[in-house]
Amino acid sequence: MYDSNHLISRLRRASLGREDAVFAMRPGGLPDITFDALFGGAERMAAALVTLGVVPGDRVAVQVEKTLEAIELYLGTVMAGAVFLPLNTAYTSNEIAYFLRDATPRVVVCDPAREAEIVRDADGARVMTLDAEGYGSMIEAAKGQAAGFVPVARRGEDLAAILYTSGTTGRSKGAMLSHDNLSSNSEVLRDYWQFTDEDVLIHALPIFHTHGLFVATNVALLSGASVIFLPRFDVDDILDAMRRATVMMGVPTFYTRLLDDPRIDRDRVANMRLFVSGSAPLLVETHERWEQRTGHRILERYGMTETNMSTSNPYEGERRAGTVGFPLPGVELRVMDKGCEVAPGEIGVLEVRGPNVFKGYWQMPQKTAEELRPDGWFITGDLGYVDTDGYVTIVGRAKDLIISGGFNVYPKEIEGVIDDLSGVLESAVVGVPHPDLGEAVIAVVVHQGKGTSQEAILDAMSDKIARFKQPKYVALVEELPRNTMGKVQKKALRETYVNLFS
Repeated sequence: MYDSNHLISRLRRASLGREDAVFAMRPGGLPDITFDALFGGAERMAAALVTLGVVPGDRVAVQVEKTLEAIELYLGTVMAGAVFLPLNTAYTSNEIAYFLRDATPRVVVCDPAREAEIVRDADGARVMTLDAEGYGSMIEAAKGQAAGFVPVARRGEDLAAILYTSGTTGRSKGAMLSHDNLSSNSEVLRDYWQFTDEDVLIHALPIFHTHGLFVATNVALLSGASVIFLPRFDVDDILDAMRRATVMMGVPTFYTRLLDDPRIDRDRVANMRLFVSGSAPLLVETHERWEQRTGHRILERYGMTETNMSTSNPYEGERRAGTVGFPLPGVELRVMDKGCEVAPGEIGVLEVRGPNVFKGYWQMPQKTAEELRPDGWFITGDLGYVDTDGYVTIVGRAKDLIISGGFNVYPKEIEGVIDDLSGVLESAVVGVPHPDLGEAVIAVVVHQGKGTSQEAILDAMSDKIARFKQPKYVALVEELPRNTMGKVQKKALRETYVNLFS
């Protein structure tokens, strides 16, 4: 019966004949969940949503803590032919109000603690609840339904999800992702990373984001793998899970924090076959330290909300630190500058095309036309280059490019020099307004110990990079601002130091 629903039929097919196999293991003595129980729960969620008035194409907005019940809600939404709209749990009431006005969901599912404010802004949508323990009115509504819901027929081009971008350049944009976008990309990743039903994946990522929801969850389901389903990143939980896991997907912060723990060594990872990193750049130093301690080379990949995953270092072959590997099978990538494709090694804006690329921005046809070409090429806004061996390297966002005194300055180049200095943990380089230069280069540096000073950093850089690239100011801080996926928020840094030279 699942064949009528494009994405769900593919996710379900991998577990046919082994419905009693365990899909998810949970810490704290919570019971394991089989594939049959997971999809049975999803069927009840779907039936409950239909009872609440959801029809194909309706949006179901969800801002809840990470639980398996939330995964069932995701699957149930897609079964019902609706569009899943996950929202970051850190979003404020003002941000949520914007999303609800923009997406006009039929149903909103939230934590009970936020129910009153969500009802205030829901504009007629039905508000249901789901808490961190897996209880709430949405669960009660699902319990009253029988299993065996027949999934609503969907085509490959029909929408399965809308994910809002961070809105760093204006209003948040809702990226529309189809059944084909999600299923094709997950199938490619399953094969490229050689997932099988014998794998056990450490799942410590949030599920309101592409990485945790569509990459980790969908790839596990498509391969019939099991997951160790952790509510959040916790060093002790991760180290314990490694004894029985085979794969971990994480962000760079996962790896730096694990490296701070003396228990991470080759014995600890003896059962592991693969470590994947994404969502933010992985420092070469982190890559090298991880290999020295564990014997594993982290596999770094590249993607974004609008494209799912576009490139990956190879599973078999050289995983080059500092690069994001090659375009995935079926994905085209080119580097463009002023309307022309550039030669290998030259920096330009990355564009990608393939079945992974989204359908456009929700209710923003003009913005869609600006970033998604009629022939299917998506302008990512990321600056990078492809070397002569075909490896892709990201050097930053186009909006982060600094033009100082008429010269182009790429922040990643300067950050690499600073990060190599003794006493520096990490850095972020941004441009801020300057009366003479237009923009001035400044560096925000996380240091350790008292031996690092602004003067020492500037002196150490004096003979390493051209003068026009050298920071005009160095700020020493305890940590850099990051979002929930570990990306440094350069917009926040530019706002903090906007008046530095005025």
